[in-house]
Amino acid sequence: MSMFLARRLVTRCFSSRPLHVCIVGSGPAGFYTADKLLKAHEGARIDIIDRLPTPYGLVRSGVAPDHPETKIAINQFSRVAQHERCAFYGNVKLGSDLSLSELRDLYHVVVLAYGAESDKDLGIQGESLGGVFSAREFVWWYNGHPDYSSLKPDLKSSDTAVILGQGNVALDVARILLRPTTELASTDIATHALSALEESSIRKVYLVGRRGPVQAALTAKELREILGIKNLHIRIKETDLSVTPADEEEMKNSRARKRIYELLSKAAAAAGTFEGDCGQRELHFVFFRQPERFLESDESKGRVSGVNLEKTILESVGSGKQIAVGTGEFEDINCSMVLKAIGYQSVPINGLPFDHKKGIVPNVRGRVVSTEPGLYVCGWLKRGPVGIIATNLYCAEETVGSISQDIEEGGVGKSEKEGSKGLMQLLEKKEVKMVDFSGWEKIDAKEKQMGIDRNKPREKLVTWEDLLAAASADS
Repeated sequence: MSMFLARRLVTRCFSSRPLHVCIVGSGPAGFYTADKLLKAHEGARIDIIDRLPTPYGLVRSGVAPDHPETKIAINQFSRVAQHERCAFYGNVKLGSDLSLSELRDLYHVVVLAYGAESDKDLGIQGESLGGVFSAREFVWWYNGHPDYSSLKPDLKSSDTAVILGQGNVALDVARILLRPTTELASTDIATHALSALEESSIRKVYLVGRRGPVQAALTAKELREILGIKNLHIRIKETDLSVTPADEEEMKNSRARKRIYELLSKAAAAAGTFEGDCGQRELHFVFFRQPERFLESDESKGRVSGVNLEKTILESVGSGKQIAVGTGEFEDINCSMVLKAIGYQSVPINGLPFDHKKGIVPNVRGRVVSTEPGLYVCGWLKRGPVGIIATNLYCAEETVGSISQDIEEGGVGKSEKEGSKGLMQLLEKKEVKMVDFSGWEKIDAKEKQMGIDRNKPREKLVTWEDLLAAASADS
Protein backbone atom coordinates (compact mmCIF):
# COMPACT_ATOMS: atom_id res chain seq x y z
CA MET A 1 0.00 0.00 0.00
CA SER A 2 1.43 3.41 -0.95
CA MET A 3 2.01 6.16 1.63
CA PHE A 4 -0.59 8.23 -0.25
CA LEU A 5 -3.21 5.52 0.31
CA ALA A 6 -2.13 5.18 3.93
CA ARG A 7 -2.68 8.88 4.48
CA ARG A 8 -6.06 8.76 2.77
CA LEU A 9 -7.18 5.90 5.00
CA VAL A 10 -5.82 7.54 8.14
CA THR A 11 -7.71 10.76 7.52
CA ARG A 12 -10.98 9.03 6.71
CA CYS A 13 -13.63 9.07 9.37
CA PHE A 14 -14.79 5.54 10.08
CA SER A 15 -18.02 4.58 11.78
CA SER A 16 -18.43 5.35 15.45
CA ARG A 17 -18.74 1.72 16.56
CA PRO A 18 -16.40 1.00 19.49
CA LEU A 19 -12.88 0.03 18.54
CA HIS A 20 -10.85 -0.98 21.56
CA VAL A 21 -7.14 -0.32 21.11
CA CYS A 22 -4.21 -0.96 23.43
CA ILE A 23 -0.84 0.66 22.73
CA VAL A 24 2.11 -0.78 24.64
CA GLY A 25 4.69 1.94 25.17
CA SER A 26 4.19 5.64 25.86
CA GLY A 27 7.10 7.11 23.94
CA PRO A 28 6.83 9.09 20.69
CA ALA A 29 5.83 6.03 18.61
CA GLY A 30 3.02 5.19 21.02
CA PHE A 31 1.64 8.71 21.31
CA TYR A 32 1.84 9.48 17.59
CA THR A 33 -0.03 6.24 16.92
CA ALA A 34 -2.70 7.16 19.47
CA ASP A 35 -3.07 10.66 18.05
CA LYS A 36 -3.56 9.44 14.49
CA LEU A 37 -5.97 6.66 15.54
CA LEU A 38 -8.12 9.11 17.49
CA LYS A 39 -8.40 11.28 14.39
CA ALA A 40 -8.98 8.35 12.01
CA HIS A 41 -11.68 6.48 13.94
CA GLU A 42 -14.50 8.16 15.87
CA GLY A 43 -15.17 5.00 17.86
CA ALA A 44 -11.58 4.37 18.96
CA ARG A 45 -11.09 3.91 22.71
CA ILE A 46 -7.37 3.86 23.34
CA ASP A 47 -5.44 2.67 26.37
CA ILE A 48 -1.72 3.36 26.48
CA ILE A 49 0.18 1.17 28.94
CA ASP A 50 3.80 1.48 30.03
CA ARG A 51 5.98 -0.41 32.48
CA LEU A 52 7.16 2.90 33.98
CA PRO A 53 4.90 5.10 36.13
CA THR A 54 5.96 8.01 33.91
CA PRO A 55 4.97 8.55 30.27
CA TYR A 56 6.93 9.88 27.26
CA GLY A 57 9.61 7.20 26.94
CA LEU A 58 12.93 8.42 25.57
CA VAL A 59 11.74 12.03 25.51
CA ARG A 60 12.01 11.86 29.30
CA SER A 61 14.78 9.29 29.77
CA GLY A 62 16.78 9.55 26.54
CA VAL A 63 16.91 13.16 25.38
CA ALA A 64 19.93 14.92 26.88
CA PRO A 65 19.13 17.36 29.72
CA ASP A 66 20.81 20.21 27.83
CA HIS A 67 18.39 19.76 24.92
CA PRO A 68 15.13 21.10 26.42
CA GLU A 69 13.85 22.20 23.01
CA THR A 70 13.68 18.56 21.92
CA LYS A 71 11.33 17.81 24.80
CA ILE A 72 8.63 20.18 23.55
CA ALA A 73 6.91 17.17 21.95
CA ILE A 74 5.70 16.31 25.46
CA ASN A 75 3.12 19.10 25.18
CA GLN A 76 1.46 17.39 22.21
CA PHE A 77 1.64 13.96 23.87
CA SER A 78 0.05 15.35 27.02
CA ARG A 79 -2.92 16.64 25.03
CA VAL A 80 -3.36 13.19 23.49
CA ALA A 81 -3.27 11.51 26.91
CA GLN A 82 -5.99 13.88 28.16
CA HIS A 83 -8.28 13.19 25.21
CA GLU A 84 -11.65 11.87 26.36
CA ARG A 85 -11.17 8.67 24.36
CA CYS A 86 -7.62 8.01 25.53
CA ALA A 87 -6.19 6.79 28.85
CA PHE A 88 -2.67 6.23 30.21
CA TYR A 89 -1.86 3.41 32.62
CA GLY A 90 1.70 3.29 33.91
CA ASN A 91 3.44 0.73 36.14
CA VAL A 92 1.92 -2.04 34.00
CA LYS A 93 4.47 -4.51 32.65
CA LEU A 94 3.77 -6.58 29.56
CA GLY A 95 5.15 -10.06 30.11
CA SER A 96 4.83 -10.11 33.90
CA ASP A 97 1.68 -8.19 34.88
CA LEU A 98 -0.07 -8.98 31.61
CA SER A 99 0.57 -11.39 28.77
CA LEU A 100 0.25 -10.53 25.11
CA SER A 101 -2.53 -13.09 24.71
CA GLU A 102 -4.51 -11.46 27.55
CA LEU A 103 -4.26 -8.08 25.82
CA ARG A 104 -5.35 -9.55 22.52
CA ASP A 105 -8.41 -11.08 24.19
CA LEU A 106 -9.40 -7.65 25.53
CA TYR A 107 -8.72 -5.42 22.52
CA HIS A 108 -9.53 -5.36 18.82
CA VAL A 109 -6.13 -3.81 18.09
CA VAL A 110 -2.85 -4.12 20.00
CA VAL A 111 0.05 -1.91 18.90
CA LEU A 112 3.46 -2.72 20.34
CA ALA A 113 5.58 0.43 20.57
CA TYR A 114 7.79 -0.30 23.56
CA GLY A 115 11.03 0.60 21.82
CA ALA A 116 14.47 -0.79 22.61
CA GLU A 117 15.41 -1.30 26.25
CA SER A 118 18.56 -3.35 25.81
CA ASP A 119 21.87 -3.02 23.99
CA LYS A 120 23.91 -4.63 21.26
CA ASP A 121 26.99 -6.52 22.46
CA LEU A 122 30.45 -6.42 20.94
CA GLY A 123 31.12 -10.03 21.95
CA ILE A 124 34.77 -9.40 22.82
CA GLN A 125 36.97 -10.31 25.79
CA GLY A 126 36.48 -8.25 28.94
CA GLU A 127 33.06 -6.84 28.03
CA SER A 128 31.68 -7.76 31.47
CA LEU A 129 34.43 -5.93 33.39
CA GLY A 130 33.39 -3.26 35.86
CA GLY A 131 33.52 0.18 34.32
CA VAL A 132 32.24 -1.00 30.92
CA PHE A 133 28.73 0.33 30.36
CA SER A 134 26.39 0.79 27.47
CA ALA A 135 25.70 4.38 26.53
CA ARG A 136 22.02 3.66 27.24
CA GLU A 137 22.80 2.81 30.87
CA PHE A 138 24.81 6.00 31.26
CA VAL A 139 22.08 8.10 29.60
CA TRP A 140 19.40 6.58 31.82
CA TRP A 141 21.64 7.27 34.84
CA TYR A 142 22.05 11.00 34.19
CA ASN A 143 18.40 11.32 33.13
CA GLY A 144 17.11 9.78 36.37
CA HIS A 145 15.58 6.57 35.01
CA PRO A 146 14.51 4.53 38.08
CA ASP A 147 16.23 1.37 36.81
CA TYR A 148 19.64 3.05 36.72
CA SER A 149 19.61 5.75 39.39
CA SER A 150 21.90 3.58 41.55
CA LEU A 151 24.51 3.09 38.78
CA LYS A 152 28.02 3.99 39.94
CA PRO A 153 30.12 5.02 36.94
CA ASP A 154 33.76 5.53 37.90
CA LEU A 155 34.52 9.16 37.10
CA LYS A 156 37.44 9.54 39.53
CA SER A 157 40.03 6.79 39.00
CA SER A 158 41.59 8.38 35.92
CA ASP A 159 41.24 11.41 33.68
CA THR A 160 40.20 9.39 30.61
CA ALA A 161 37.00 7.82 29.28
CA VAL A 162 36.58 5.95 26.00
CA ILE A 163 33.35 5.97 23.98
CA LEU A 164 33.00 3.30 21.31
CA GLY A 165 30.88 4.69 18.50
CA GLN A 166 30.57 8.07 16.79
CA GLY A 167 26.83 8.56 16.42
CA ASN A 168 24.64 11.18 18.08
CA VAL A 169 24.25 9.14 21.28
CA ALA A 170 28.05 8.97 21.54
CA LEU A 171 28.20 12.75 21.15
CA ASP A 172 25.50 13.17 23.81
CA VAL A 173 27.41 11.24 26.46
CA ALA A 174 30.71 12.89 25.49
CA ARG A 175 29.09 16.30 25.81
CA ILE A 176 27.68 15.50 29.26
CA LEU A 177 31.12 14.31 30.42
CA LEU A 178 32.90 17.41 29.09
CA ARG A 179 30.43 20.28 29.40
CA PRO A 180 31.01 22.54 32.44
CA THR A 181 28.71 21.41 35.23
CA THR A 182 27.68 25.03 35.85
CA GLU A 183 25.88 24.81 32.50
CA LEU A 184 24.21 21.51 33.43
CA ALA A 185 23.07 22.70 36.87
CA SER A 186 20.06 24.57 35.46
CA THR A 187 18.82 21.60 33.40
CA ASP A 188 16.67 18.66 34.53
CA ILE A 189 19.72 16.39 34.92
CA ALA A 190 19.35 14.04 37.91
CA THR A 191 20.96 15.43 41.05
CA HIS A 192 22.99 12.27 41.70
CA ALA A 193 24.51 12.57 38.23
CA LEU A 194 25.26 16.28 38.58
CA SER A 195 26.99 15.66 41.91
CA ALA A 196 29.12 12.89 40.41
CA LEU A 197 30.03 15.03 37.39
CA GLU A 198 30.99 17.94 39.65
CA GLU A 199 33.55 15.67 41.31
CA SER A 200 34.62 13.98 38.05
CA SER A 201 38.31 13.64 37.13
CA ILE A 202 37.47 12.94 33.48
CA ARG A 203 39.26 15.47 31.28
CA LYS A 204 39.88 13.44 28.14
CA VAL A 205 37.24 11.63 26.13
CA TYR A 206 38.12 9.44 23.16
CA LEU A 207 35.40 8.88 20.53
CA VAL A 208 36.40 5.75 18.63
CA GLY A 209 35.05 4.77 15.21
CA ARG A 210 35.76 1.82 12.91
CA ARG A 211 35.71 3.95 9.77
CA GLY A 212 36.80 7.47 8.84
CA PRO A 213 35.47 11.02 9.28
CA VAL A 214 33.52 10.82 6.02
CA GLN A 215 31.55 7.84 7.34
CA ALA A 216 30.93 9.13 10.89
CA ALA A 217 27.27 8.46 11.81
CA LEU A 218 26.62 11.77 13.53
CA THR A 219 24.73 14.85 12.40
CA ALA A 220 26.14 18.31 11.73
CA LYS A 221 23.90 19.92 14.35
CA GLU A 222 25.15 17.65 17.16
CA LEU A 223 28.74 17.99 15.98
CA ARG A 224 28.61 21.78 15.90
CA GLU A 225 27.24 21.81 19.43
CA ILE A 226 30.06 19.78 20.96
CA LEU A 227 32.71 21.62 18.95
CA GLY A 228 31.34 24.83 20.42
CA ILE A 229 31.86 23.90 24.08
CA LYS A 230 33.93 26.61 25.75
CA ASN A 231 37.57 25.71 26.48
CA LEU A 232 37.24 22.24 24.95
CA HIS A 233 40.24 21.25 22.85
CA ILE A 234 39.61 19.02 19.84
CA ARG A 235 42.18 16.43 18.82
CA ILE A 236 42.15 14.70 15.42
CA LYS A 237 45.14 13.08 13.78
CA GLU A 238 45.99 14.78 10.50
CA THR A 239 46.47 11.41 8.80
CA ASP A 240 42.89 10.43 9.71
CA LEU A 241 41.59 13.35 7.64
CA SER A 242 43.18 12.12 4.41
CA VAL A 243 40.53 11.19 1.87
CA THR A 244 40.51 8.62 -0.90
CA PRO A 245 38.70 8.78 -4.25
CA ALA A 246 36.01 6.55 -2.68
CA ASP A 247 35.62 9.08 0.15
CA GLU A 248 35.36 11.89 -2.39
CA GLU A 249 32.61 9.97 -4.16
CA GLU A 250 30.70 9.51 -0.88
CA MET A 251 30.89 13.23 -0.16
CA LYS A 252 29.84 14.05 -3.71
CA ASN A 253 26.71 11.95 -3.20
CA SER A 254 25.93 13.25 0.30
CA ARG A 255 25.99 16.90 1.31
CA ALA A 256 25.58 15.83 4.95
CA ARG A 257 28.75 13.69 4.87
CA LYS A 258 30.67 16.49 3.18
CA ARG A 259 29.51 19.01 5.79
CA ILE A 260 30.56 16.76 8.67
CA TYR A 261 33.99 16.23 7.12
CA GLU A 262 34.39 19.99 6.66
CA LEU A 263 33.45 20.66 10.29
CA LEU A 264 35.94 18.06 11.57
CA SER A 265 38.71 19.39 9.29
CA LYS A 266 38.08 22.95 10.42
CA ALA A 267 38.14 21.87 14.09
CA ALA A 268 41.43 20.03 13.57
CA ALA A 269 42.99 23.03 11.85
CA ALA A 270 41.84 25.38 14.60
CA ALA A 271 43.38 23.13 17.24
CA GLY A 272 46.76 23.28 15.51
CA THR A 273 49.68 22.26 17.67
CA PHE A 274 48.44 23.92 20.86
CA GLU A 275 49.48 21.77 23.84
CA GLY A 276 47.43 23.57 26.48
CA ASP A 277 47.54 23.22 30.23
CA CYS A 278 47.49 20.13 32.40
CA GLY A 279 43.88 19.37 33.25
CA GLN A 280 42.37 20.97 30.15
CA ARG A 281 39.33 19.24 28.69
CA GLU A 282 40.00 17.34 25.48
CA LEU A 283 37.85 15.50 22.95
CA HIS A 284 39.79 13.08 20.75
CA PHE A 285 38.17 11.81 17.56
CA VAL A 286 39.83 8.47 16.87
CA PHE A 287 39.10 7.08 13.42
CA PHE A 288 40.02 3.77 11.76
CA ARG A 289 40.06 1.76 15.01
CA GLN A 290 37.91 -1.14 16.22
CA PRO A 291 37.87 -2.66 19.72
CA GLU A 292 39.66 -6.00 20.05
CA ARG A 293 39.37 -6.54 23.81
CA PHE A 294 38.96 -4.69 27.08
CA LEU A 295 41.99 -4.63 29.39
CA GLU A 296 41.69 -5.63 33.04
CA SER A 297 43.33 -3.55 35.74
CA ASP A 298 46.28 -5.11 37.60
CA GLU A 299 45.56 -3.04 40.71
CA SER A 300 41.78 -3.48 40.75
CA LYS A 301 40.77 -6.95 39.59
CA GLY A 302 37.52 -7.18 37.70
CA ARG A 303 37.68 -3.56 36.52
CA VAL A 304 38.57 -2.14 33.14
CA SER A 305 41.83 -0.26 32.72
CA GLY A 306 41.82 0.30 28.97
CA VAL A 307 40.83 -0.80 25.49
CA ASN A 308 42.94 -2.68 22.99
CA LEU A 309 42.16 -1.33 19.50
CA GLU A 310 42.93 -2.76 16.09
CA LYS A 311 43.78 -0.36 13.30
CA THR A 312 41.50 -0.63 10.27
CA ILE A 313 41.45 0.31 6.62
CA LEU A 314 38.46 0.78 4.35
CA GLU A 315 37.55 -1.58 1.55
CA SER A 316 34.90 -0.86 -1.07
CA VAL A 317 32.09 -3.42 -1.30
CA GLY A 318 30.20 -1.91 -4.21
CA SER A 319 27.35 0.63 -4.44
CA GLY A 320 29.65 3.30 -3.03
CA LYS A 321 29.84 1.64 0.39
CA GLN A 322 33.08 1.09 2.31
CA ILE A 323 33.58 -1.26 5.25
CA ALA A 324 36.30 -1.37 7.92
CA VAL A 325 38.75 -4.27 7.76
CA GLY A 326 41.31 -5.04 10.47
CA THR A 327 45.03 -4.69 9.66
CA GLY A 328 46.49 -6.79 12.47
CA GLU A 329 48.12 -3.71 14.07
CA PHE A 330 47.06 -2.90 17.63
CA GLU A 331 47.33 -0.13 20.20
CA ASP A 332 45.94 0.57 23.67
CA ILE A 333 44.08 3.49 25.22
CA ASN A 334 44.18 3.49 29.03
CA CYS A 335 41.00 4.58 30.79
CA SER A 336 38.81 3.97 33.82
CA MET A 337 35.47 3.90 32.00
CA VAL A 338 34.21 2.68 28.62
CA LEU A 339 30.82 3.53 27.16
CA LYS A 340 29.55 1.39 24.26
CA ALA A 341 27.49 3.58 21.94
CA ILE A 342 27.01 0.89 19.31
CA GLY A 343 23.23 0.69 19.24
CA TYR A 344 20.11 -0.05 21.27
CA GLN A 345 18.28 -3.35 20.94
CA SER A 346 14.64 -4.34 21.38
CA VAL A 347 13.63 -7.16 23.71
CA PRO A 348 11.29 -9.96 22.55
CA ILE A 349 8.29 -11.12 24.59
CA ASN A 350 6.51 -14.46 24.72
CA GLY A 351 4.08 -15.07 21.88
CA LEU A 352 5.68 -12.49 19.59
CA PRO A 353 7.65 -13.28 16.42
CA PHE A 354 11.11 -11.72 16.63
CA ASP A 355 14.02 -11.31 14.24
CA HIS A 356 17.05 -11.51 16.56
CA LYS A 357 19.48 -10.54 13.81
CA LYS A 358 17.67 -7.32 12.91
CA GLY A 359 16.34 -6.73 16.43
CA ILE A 360 12.79 -6.11 15.21
CA VAL A 361 9.40 -7.77 15.05
CA PRO A 362 8.87 -9.04 11.48
CA ASN A 363 6.18 -6.87 9.95
CA VAL A 364 4.76 -5.56 6.73
CA ARG A 365 3.94 -1.84 7.02
CA GLY A 366 3.36 -2.33 10.74
CA ARG A 367 1.33 -5.54 10.54
CA VAL A 368 3.01 -8.28 12.55
CA VAL A 369 3.53 -11.32 10.34
CA SER A 370 2.59 -14.90 11.30
CA THR A 371 -0.14 -13.83 13.72
CA GLU A 372 -3.88 -13.40 13.71
CA PRO A 373 -5.07 -9.96 12.46
CA GLY A 374 -5.09 -7.16 15.00
CA LEU A 375 -1.44 -7.08 16.13
CA TYR A 376 0.79 -4.25 14.97
CA VAL A 377 4.13 -2.60 15.72
CA CYS A 378 5.46 0.94 15.54
CA GLY A 379 8.72 2.74 16.30
CA TRP A 380 12.05 1.06 16.98
CA LEU A 381 10.39 -2.33 17.45
CA LYS A 382 9.12 -2.01 13.89
CA ARG A 383 12.10 -0.53 12.03
CA GLY A 384 15.09 -0.77 14.39
CA PRO A 385 16.69 1.92 16.61
CA VAL A 386 17.18 4.59 13.96
CA GLY A 387 15.82 8.05 13.32
CA ILE A 388 14.83 11.08 15.36
CA ILE A 389 11.64 11.73 17.34
CA ALA A 390 9.82 13.00 14.25
CA THR A 391 10.67 9.79 12.36
CA ASN A 392 8.07 8.09 14.55
CA LEU A 393 5.40 10.41 13.15
CA TYR A 394 5.70 8.89 9.66
CA CYS A 395 6.20 5.43 11.12
CA ALA A 396 2.91 5.78 13.06
CA GLU A 397 1.15 7.10 9.98
CA GLU A 398 2.04 3.95 8.07
CA THR A 399 1.00 1.62 10.89
CA VAL A 400 -2.31 3.43 11.40
CA GLY A 401 -2.88 3.28 7.65
CA SER A 402 -2.57 -0.51 7.86
CA ILE A 403 -4.94 -0.64 10.85
CA SER A 404 -7.48 1.53 9.05
CA GLN A 405 -7.30 -0.59 5.93
CA ASP A 406 -7.83 -3.77 7.96
CA ILE A 407 -10.84 -2.22 9.69
CA GLU A 408 -12.36 -1.13 6.39
CA GLU A 409 -11.86 -4.58 4.88
CA GLY A 410 -13.53 -6.22 7.87
CA GLY A 411 -10.54 -8.16 9.18
CA VAL A 412 -10.36 -6.21 12.44
CA GLY A 413 -12.93 -4.73 14.81
CA LYS A 414 -15.96 -6.94 14.16
CA SER A 415 -16.11 -8.95 17.40
CA GLU A 416 -17.11 -7.74 20.85
CA LYS A 417 -14.22 -6.79 23.14
CA GLU A 418 -14.15 -5.49 26.72
CA GLY A 419 -11.31 -2.99 26.31
CA SER A 420 -10.61 -0.72 29.29
CA LYS A 421 -13.26 -2.30 31.47
CA GLY A 422 -11.69 -5.73 31.09
CA LEU A 423 -8.19 -4.31 31.64
CA MET A 424 -9.21 -2.66 34.92
CA GLN A 425 -10.79 -5.90 36.15
CA LEU A 426 -7.71 -7.91 35.20
CA LEU A 427 -5.27 -5.48 36.86
CA GLU A 428 -7.40 -5.43 40.01
CA LYS A 429 -7.52 -9.23 40.07
CA LYS A 430 -3.72 -9.38 39.72
CA GLU A 431 -3.26 -6.61 42.32
CA VAL A 432 -1.33 -4.42 39.92
CA LYS A 433 -1.12 -0.85 41.23
CA MET A 434 -1.31 1.04 37.98
CA VAL A 435 -0.61 4.78 37.71
CA ASP A 436 -3.13 6.68 35.60
CA PHE A 437 -2.51 10.08 34.01
CA SER A 438 -3.72 11.94 37.10
CA GLY A 439 -1.09 9.99 39.05
CA TRP A 440 1.55 11.12 36.56
CA GLU A 441 0.32 14.70 36.95
CA LYS A 442 1.02 14.43 40.69
CA ILE A 443 4.56 13.22 39.94
CA ASP A 444 4.96 16.03 37.42
CA ALA A 445 3.77 18.68 39.86
CA LYS A 446 6.05 17.45 42.65
CA GLU A 447 9.10 17.35 40.38
CA LYS A 448 8.45 20.87 39.13
CA GLN A 449 7.92 22.15 42.67
CA MET A 450 11.20 20.60 43.83
CA GLY A 451 12.90 22.09 40.77
CA ILE A 452 11.94 25.62 41.80
CA ASP A 453 14.16 25.30 44.89
CA ARG A 454 17.16 24.44 42.71
CA ASN A 455 16.44 26.82 39.81
CA LYS A 456 15.77 23.87 37.52
CA PRO A 457 12.76 23.06 35.30
CA ARG A 458 12.22 19.97 37.46
CA GLU A 459 13.96 17.78 40.03
CA LYS A 460 13.28 14.25 38.87
CA LEU A 461 12.14 11.54 41.26
CA VAL A 462 14.55 8.73 40.49
CA THR A 463 13.42 5.68 42.46
CA TRP A 464 10.41 3.44 41.93
CA GLU A 465 9.38 4.00 45.56
CA ASP A 466 9.41 7.79 45.29
CA LEU A 467 7.61 7.81 41.94
CA LEU A 468 4.83 5.50 43.12
CA ALA A 469 4.49 7.36 46.42
CA ALA A 470 4.09 10.66 44.60
CA ALA A 471 1.54 9.19 42.19
CA SER A 472 -0.65 7.92 45.04
CA ALA A 473 -0.30 10.98 47.29
CA ASP A 474 -3.40 12.90 48.31
CA SER A 475 -3.94 16.01 46.22
